[in-house]
Amino acid sequence: MSLTADPAMHAPASSPPPIHPAWVRIAHGLNAVAVLVMVASGWRIYNASPLFGFTFPEAITLGGWLGGALQWHFAAMWLLAANGLAYLALNLATGRLFRRFLPLSPRGVLRDMAAALRGRLVHDDARRYNQVQRLAYLFVMLDIALLVVSGLVLWKPVQFGMLRELLDGYETARRVHFAAMAALVGFVVLHLAMVALVPRTLRTMILKK
Repeated sequence: MSLTADPAMHAPASSPPPIHPAWVRIAHGLNAVAVLVMVASGWRIYNASPLFGFTFPEAITLGGWLGGALQWHFAAMWLLAANGLAYLALNLATGRLFRRFLPLSPRGVLRDMAAALRGRLVHDDARRYNQVQRLAYLFVMLDIALLVVSGLVLWKPVQFGMLRELLDGYETARRVHFAAMAALVGFVVLHLAMVALVPRTLRTMILKK
């Protein structure tokens, strides 16, 4: 009878990989900061020349005055753009974009949306996004891209003349930028509501598991 211990009995159990890699969690945090600053400063910029018959309360704006708001806004814009490009590149390079956000189909979205409305959408596996989540995340990626493109037109309408023409002029670009901002705020509100319903999703984004 051999007295040699089986190495497998003493080997430490390998821990599963984190639900979200570190670069995803860092990008998520940077995005949250950039979006908060951009929206609050953007509301202050909007108040200086309203598009519609309302303004935002000064208490929820950032910058104090138009010049200060523009400085905050541009700083956050570069952070949002650089962070978004890095996030997209890493998603493509690692294949995560296709694993997490695809496949996507109208039937699948409607099925998962109906299940969510009935309270029957399961969240057992945090590594797998349902099709409503996939659609929402893909939408917000496109929305942020539109926000940056329209913002470049508002910042440098002459230098980005081709983009200005694609957006049908400066005034239309203002409306596109406002609509993209409103859509982003709507996504954030919905995202926070989902986190409140399933708090574990916030823990997995902050911690390794």
